[in-house]
Amino acid sequence: MTLLGITTLLLLTVVIFTAMDLPFSWVFYSTCAGQVLLVYTVYKILTDDYRTDKTFNDFYEDRPDLGQ
Repeated sequence: MTLLGITTLLLLTVVIFTAMDLPFSWVFYSTCAGQVLLVYTVYKILTDDYRTDKTFNDFYEDRPDLGQ
């Protein structure tokens, strides 16, 4: 979750950089870094060694104690 939060903040920073009309190089390199971090985040999430016996019929209630 930390990596996902960092990726989100970096990509939101790109939007702020654009709105503040910062130099193109700052926006470009921030966007490139954000895209690389996004791909890495997706890779880490998809290759996580997490197992469950739940199915779609359980409505993703993998950890029901966290939602209460």
